[in-house]
Amino acid sequence: MFLNGSDVLVECLLEQGVDTVFGYPGGAVLNIYDALYKYHDRINHVLTAHEQGASHAADGYARATGKVGVCIATSGPGATNLVTGIATAYMDSIPIVAITGNVAVPLLGRDSFQEVDITGITMPVTKHNFIVKHVEELADTIRKAFAIAQSGRPGPVLIDIPKDITAAMVEYNSRTDNVMRPHQPPKEERIALTLEKLAACSRPLIYFGGGIISSGADRQLLELAEKLDIPVCSSMMGLGGFPHDHGLWLGMVGMHGTLAANRAARECDLLLVCGARFSDRVAGNRGGFSPNAEVIHLDVDHAEFDKNVTATVRLAGDLREVLSILCLRSKKIKHSEWVIHAASKRRSVMPNTSNPEGVPDPLYIIQTLRALTGDDTIVATDVGQHQMWTAQHFEFRQARTFLTSGGLGTMGYGLGAAIGAQFAQPDRRVVLISGDGSFHMNLNELTTLASYNLPIVVLVMNNSVLGMVRQWQKVFYGNRFSATDPHRKTDLVRLAEAFGCKGMRITKTGEVEAVIKAALGDGGPVVVDCRISPDVNVLPMIPPGGTVDEMIEEM
Repeated sequence: MFLNGSDVLVECLLEQGVDTVFGYPGGAVLNIYDALYKYHDRINHVLTAHEQGASHAADGYARATGKVGVCIATSGPGATNLVTGIATAYMDSIPIVAITGNVAVPLLGRDSFQEVDITGITMPVTKHNFIVKHVEELADTIRKAFAIAQSGRPGPVLIDIPKDITAAMVEYNSRTDNVMRPHQPPKEERIALTLEKLAACSRPLIYFGGGIISSGADRQLLELAEKLDIPVCSSMMGLGGFPHDHGLWLGMVGMHGTLAANRAARECDLLLVCGARFSDRVAGNRGGFSPNAEVIHLDVDHAEFDKNVTATVRLAGDLREVLSILCLRSKKIKHSEWVIHAASKRRSVMPNTSNPEGVPDPLYIIQTLRALTGDDTIVATDVGQHQMWTAQHFEFRQARTFLTSGGLGTMGYGLGAAIGAQFAQPDRRVVLISGDGSFHMNLNELTTLASYNLPIVVLVMNNSVLGMVRQWQKVFYGNRFSATDPHRKTDLVRLAEAFGCKGMRITKTGEVEAVIKAALGDGGPVVVDCRISPDVNVLPMIPPGGTVDEMIEEM
């Protein structure tokens, strides 16, 4: 059948199983939005307040489901407003497809109104990008984009479509065959060597990252850890991939990780790395991270091997497949003394609740929220102290329940991500934990919460400072608080109400449980202004370039 390019685009989105797109209309995408109008009963379009919010929403949708998130923006500033969200997805290996409009093909390169070379701009932060200059290539380009976004190590793909292409007529033939690129099986000799070393070691440790989440390998990881009796730690991106209440769990590893996880990394004789990349926030001093361990690195992306830490064995392949093979072919073993020793370093952190009239402890707020919500609650965060407190103390037990910007560290990420997650999982509780610094960056998306009456609860840890940067200034810059004490005068309760949400406030410890209960029970969008002290720090902390021996536990 003959369709115009815009109808071809929507038909291809339906082919790929897309049910929701996030975006903002403009001149170069008017034909696309006309098609979305015609297909509104089959694809739900969510209008955000800003294109960056749309890109973060697509990201949150993808993290919460494992499916590809989709966002749409017009040419010029609409397209460039997506870039931060695309880069955020790229750094965390999140599959999204960003669709941008552009000026008509004859106008490209002529500095036309709202023209920008978005493929050139996004080349460093996408797995691949396309500009479609012939309508005959449109359908296959869209199919390729989805295949690339999901194949191997996931990531963002951009498709730039000039306006005349969206109007041109073309013969369209639907396709339902899967063009996903197959994973290459792991090499037998490396599997054999891995099994040999796992059987011979006495102090093994599993360190995993976001690759466990993206590959859906959390069950296989648990089975292997239990069969081989190996303690487990993760990067922040891996949280939720292993149950927090399991006896082998040591916690998050790295700069703000637990003493147990960091000490085990220091003392282990074999480190089994699953879908992680030894970032500087995990291994600040790479030579001192696991100095006496043989490293076995499992990853789908060959580029990660030896990038930061040299591995003894490099085992390439899909993590779910590789871990299944290792579990099937391993013999059950016990490391009782090592497990007891590693677990002995675990520390329970009790929040300060002694004075009901006192300023609330953020850890108590997070722990109260955890006690009042189920294991399937999806928690999004922004970036800063609140992010680390959440990672340390929320006690995640399920995969795809923690949405946060790990690699790029994008302040302002959380509200858009929470929106995407709520549309992806409408029957589940979604909560955003933010800080006042991050929240100010994209608070305009409160209008999206109100417009769609999304039952998202937003807890803003409001200390009136830029907390994490200020903490670094305290530790490393002699208390010279340059530009980190803004003391903004925003009344978050009245702000929430102005956008059409409900506003609540916590100012003392005795109010925490009642207010959070009321927020969770409201049924609509709620913003809770949590007034906390600017002097509460994220601890423990390993200084940049340091080791666990330099861990700061008190300030």
